Amino acid sequence: MKISIITVVFNARDTIEDCVRSVLGQSHPDLEYIVVDGGSTDGTVEIIRRHQARLAAFVSEPDSGIYDAMNKGIKLATGYIIGLLNADDIYQNEKVISTVAEEFASRNVDAVFGDLVYVDSHDPGRIVRYYRSADFHVNKFASGWMPAHPTFFVKRVMYERYGLFKTDYKIAADYELLVRFLYKNNVSYSYIPKVLVRMRTGGISTKGVGSNWILNREIVKACNENGIKTNMLKVLAKYPRKIFELIRKPSQQALS
Repeated sequence: MKISIITVVFNARDTIEDCVRSVLGQSHPDLEYIVVDGGSTDGTVEIIRRHQARLAAFVSEPDSGIYDAMNKGIKLATGYIIGLLNADDIYQNEKVISTVAEEFASRNVDAVFGDLVYVDSHDPGRIVRYYRSADFHVNKFASGWMPAHPTFFVKRVMYERYGLFKTDYKIAADYELLVRFLYKNNVSYSYIPKVLVRMRTGGISTKGVGSNWILNREIVKACNENGIKTNMLKVLAKYPRKIFELIRKPSQQALS
């Protein structure tokens, strides 16, 4: 089963090496890796070129933002399954993609996802928050909940059938896409009870009050555009429950 992994990056020289190595170090035998750079000027491109011989495609040119870059990568992908790993993130271990392939093969579904841990931006070995996707149901979209997007893998044909990321969203195009796929179009899915991705803190959706306001406003927009009735108060009510993500720790089995 051929799986395409896409990394989009812009000026991330401090983290891109870890990201690339975590993908190229996967044990799955049929892996296509595509890197889309937005025209970095900080040395990121030079780091990527060290690994270019093992990349299926490498694009470095200006784009219209992260979701435009993701769409470029998806259009280049030829794998049966597509996953996205951002430049600040790394896979939990070398078995992640093999685990994903096994889930698709055994469950006969169109998408799979798992758990994610947020880690210290300077020390990816230190977990600061545990995002557990186990309790997800499509009815929870109205309350601002979704599976951890960096752990989301989906058949390429779903993008062809239901569309790519909407580039008029600044932060929550991933939320809109998951609503469109899983809720509006009933894409079948399975949950893997393991941590698949380590995500460094400090991403675009966690950069303060201003970003959170844009994020939640776009979540409401995404729901409304796809037939889910919600409002800002209902979405904001998720925050007290997020305290449990700081307290709860993943088991050793989930990390293995």
